[in-house]
Amino acid sequence: MNKEALLALGLTDEQANKVVTGFGQMVPKSRLDDKIQEVNDLKDLMKSRDTQLADLSTKAAGNEKLQTQIQTLQEQNQTTVAEYEEKLKQKDFDFTLSEALRKAKAKNPKAVKALLNVEGIKQDGQTLLGLEDQLNALKESDAYLFESDSLKGKTPSAGGQHVPGGYNKPNPFAKDTFNLTEQGILLRDNPDLYNQLKAQFGQ
Repeated sequence: MNKEALLALGLTDEQANKVVTGFGQMVPKSRLDDKIQEVNDLKDLMKSRDTQLADLSTKAAGNEKLQTQIQTLQEQNQTTVAEYEEKLKQKDFDFTLSEALRKAKAKNPKAVKALLNVEGIKQDGQTLLGLEDQLNALKESDAYLFESDSLKGKTPSAGGQHVPGGYNKPNPFAKDTFNLTEQGILLRDNPDLYNQLKAQFGQ
């Protein structure tokens, strides 16, 4: 999704830039799957080479120098596959963790990740065992790091006016939504908010 598409969805220019920048730093799952396939292909190739080296070793029986060279090549093959596979496991873990932090509505995933005990998180497929408990604890101790669910379903105020104090109803002092009953309820239950809403229209 490009910046224009994000703007069309109603995001501000600044928000769109942040999303585009964020996705530019992420590894798409399709690319990750391609890399995993590359590892499998590499393993098959190394297995084939090991078979060839084993055959060569048999033929080179009695030649100690050649036997040593063949053994070195076999060990290098095994090390190459192991290192490459470990890197892919780490990329898969990082991708899964980034997705989990995004779904947990972390405002700054890097900051949240820095507070996690990553060593205590184990990956099982696309599930990260031990992550949920840590995230719940952080939401309790450092709630500011996460988006608030209370923003869901908030209706915009009438006439594009900003409504203070989390008040999610049309301003009862606005011309189009003037409501004496609601004004009375506000005056009784929340005088400060009543004055703020009233002041928006210079009353």
